[in-house]
Parts: sequence; C-alpha cells; structure tokens
Amino acid sequence: MNWLILIAAGLFEIVWAIGLKYTEGFSRFWPSVITLAAMAVSVGLLGIAMKGLPVGTAYAIWVGVGAVGTTIFGIILFGEPANPARLFSLALIVCGIIGLKLSTPA
Repeated sequence: MNWLILIAAGLFEIVWAIGLKYTEGFSRFWPSVITLAAMAVSVGLLGIAMKGLPVGTAYAIWVGVGAVGTTIFGIILFGEPANPARLFSLALIVCGIIGLKLSTPA
C-alpha cells in the first residue's frame, strides 16, 4: 500500500509542478488554489508512504515520478523539446525508479 501512496504522491507532484506554470507567479486565484492544494496532498502522501519505506528510496521515487511526468506534460502542453537526448535521459530516470523499487523490500 505504501508504494501506491507514493505513486499517488508523485502524481500530485506533477499536478502542482504543472500548476505552477498556470498560476503566473501565484497571480491567478484558482490555479494558485489548485496548485497549493496539490502541494499539500503530495507532501502529505509522501510523508505517509515514508512510514513504511526507506526515506531515500521514497524521496527519490517521488522526485523521479514528478520529474518524468512533469517533463512529459511540459512536452505535451507547452511544446517543450522532445529531442532524443532528453527522452533518453527520462528513460534513465525511469530505469532508476524501477531499480529502486526492485531493490527495496516491500
């Protein structure tokens, strides 16, 4: 269950990271509210997941899920570059996430 909570925390990290772009420096009310709520949920879920997972593993996976997801959404929503080097680097992060999961006891 801790792994599912951790993945959910990472998904909320994607929401707030993308949301930051829409807040325009926290000058737009609703995007700011949604972003701040997603931040709170993301960190809260991370804290819950850390009860049963090693801190280094949980944090690295949380950041990795957020980084990969945010980059993918940046490509889709904002037309950010999707060149081979960037995609290869994302694949390396995914491999690291998988490696951490496989090497950490349930």
